[in-house]
Amino acid sequence: MGFFIGKFMYQLYINPPKSSWSLRPWILLKMLDIPFEPKIVRYLADINEQRQQFSTFSATAKIPVLYDNQLQIWDSLAIIEYVAESYPQVWPKDKKARAWARSVCAEMHSGFEYLRNICDFRPLEKITLTEIPQQLEDELKHLNTIFAQGLQQFAGKYLTGSLFTAADAFLLPVAARINTYGLAHYFDENVRIYLQKMLALPTYQEWLKG
Repeated sequence: MGFFIGKFMYQLYINPPKSSWSLRPWILLKMLDIPFEPKIVRYLADINEQRQQFSTFSATAKIPVLYDNQLQIWDSLAIIEYVAESYPQVWPKDKKARAWARSVCAEMHSGFEYLRNICDFRPLEKITLTEIPQQLEDELKHLNTIFAQGLQQFAGKYLTGSLFTAADAFLLPVAARINTYGLAHYFDENVRIYLQKMLALPTYQEWLKG
């Protein structure tokens, strides 16, 4: 277990409910009861003004950013790996499940460009796509395989077993996109049940309130 001095060990800069990248570390910290102070910042219409404002606390002028006292960690995957050094429950205890979870998070972090570009993260909206490009359909089928594999292989409530881990945190924004754009029919029934369960989490509902 980690330890902290004072009220909070960490400060996390986020923008709920609009930032899918911020959602990942935020919900992980919340679900694992890791103490932190949320620092809410908002996107601005003027991108140059936003960069100037964000650069006062972020090395990349982007969010999320985690502070551990004066140490700044940016990028959602780097943040999660840093937190895991003090809170190993971020990753599954089982070696095989941990390797699978890290692979999934890395792929989600850098891949699925069609899903990102076509299905913008708008968790409070319902949007109908007039066309589903083959590339997007292929990504959805691959995602179904990932979800189904985790649920079957580790046979738990969550993707890597009985406990919420980084794998669930990284794929929750995917569940939100599927819900927003009405794409659930691309997924197996057991996957759809899991996705709805994630969207119904009280913690996620808290995020949606901004």
